[in-house]
Amino acid sequence: MKKVLGLLALAVLGIFGLAACTGQTYDIALITDVGNIDDESFNQGAWEGVVEYAEENDISYEYFQPSEDSNAARIEQIENAIGKGAKIVVCPGYLFETAIYEVQYDYPDVAFLLLDGEPHDADDNYDTAENVHNVLYKEEQSGFLAGYAAVKEGFRELGFVGGMAAPAVVRFGYGYVQGADYAAQELELADDAVNIKYYYADAFEGSPGLESKMDGWYSGGTEVVFACGGGLYTSVVAAAENAEKAVIGVDVDQSHISDVIITSAMKNLTGSVVTALEAFFENEEDWPEEYAGETAVLGVTNDGVGLPTNDEAWRFDNFTQTEYDAIFQDLEDGTVTVSDDTENEPTTSAKVNVDYDA
Repeated sequence: MKKVLGLLALAVLGIFGLAACTGQTYDIALITDVGNIDDESFNQGAWEGVVEYAEENDISYEYFQPSEDSNAARIEQIENAIGKGAKIVVCPGYLFETAIYEVQYDYPDVAFLLLDGEPHDADDNYDTAENVHNVLYKEEQSGFLAGYAAVKEGFRELGFVGGMAAPAVVRFGYGYVQGADYAAQELELADDAVNIKYYYADAFEGSPGLESKMDGWYSGGTEVVFACGGGLYTSVVAAAENAEKAVIGVDVDQSHISDVIITSAMKNLTGSVVTALEAFFENEEDWPEEYAGETAVLGVTNDGVGLPTNDEAWRFDNFTQTEYDAIFQDLEDGTVTVSDDTENEPTTSAKVNVDYDA
């Protein structure tokens, strides 16, 4: 625990790439994308999986942070980690897709775990080498549950803010729309009863401009906003706190950040990292056949996505645990399906209007 707290403190201070400055070697390395390991979101969820497995099994580990948001910088830190002895490199985020495509061939004796993506070149030619295992998530199901819960709770003016129109973010957003629509139909609401503002911030971090936009949304009647994109939640939460309105978090349970976060559309990042590392190290530091060169897709049927149900995170007044369990079961057994199409906007009933140009 002391080691984890120390690393998080370094992240807060901005002292990154610690391993590059020492002679120590590490068996497990995690490379952050555009955030850091205390981003309260994707990087941190993956990092906590590394820490959990490594601490329980007495395996050395470290994180490395690229100096900038570029493919070259990501590859530089991957190679830095390999130079420090990494047997397996964990890469969280679709931004690593082209980097892994390159290094998987250059370092065939190193294992790579890619979360939220599959390796491809600049021309979108996909190929996953035997030393790589990919994990994708059914974000559309998690987003669906969040949208469904919001409308069942009683919200009628909804918002969605995505970082960028990356596939995972799009699936979250389109699932959110489908969930709100399904709940509106179940409740037999009047036509045009539910409105959803939809926006991409083109960044995975907060900004004064985004906070100002969210101030405008909330003052204009928006009741709850799904903040889907790394650190951009900071601007949405600040605006919600000012307006005494609500926020839906993403990727991990973000309820501890603020009381205005009523739920979070989660992916089981920590658990999926632990599972993959366990498979690797229990197979004599090599991917088992069912992992090597393969992509796992995690959803409701395999503990991959969902909303937090612990007492601290469950902040609904009207939407009940029983209702949540019922819709989750409907997704699990296929009674209700959610489209994962990222090319076409989801079809909605007359009861729900979506403004994609908000």
